[in-house]
Amino acid sequence: MLFNLTIHCSLLVNGWLQYHLLPCPFKYLTGIDCPGCGFQRSILLLIKGNLNDSLLMYPPAIPILLTALWWLADSLLRLDNPKAYIKKSLFIITGSFITISYAIKLVHLYQH
Repeated sequence: MLFNLTIHCSLLVNGWLQYHLLPCPFKYLTGIDCPGCGFQRSILLLIKGNLNDSLLMYPPAIPILLTALWWLADSLLRLDNPKAYIKKSLFIITGSFITISYAIKLVHLYQH
């Protein structure tokens, strides 16, 4: 019974989220995808269990989620040693991942 209720709630949330995504103001103004375009759809695919489709939709989604989780855990539990620089390293890696992914997207956009 609990399993069926969980599936029903998940379908309702996914259905509602799918039709209430936030519009991208950058794309609205310029007509070009921003570095974050695809993140919401990628997260929805990840929630549905489609890891491969999620990675194809927006590759930096998982690094962003992992960085956000580390930041949250560090904010609550003070995990990061000031000399370890784990949080700064994660921010640099995630930012690089976003930049490289966006550059590849733009190259494919303007090649056609």
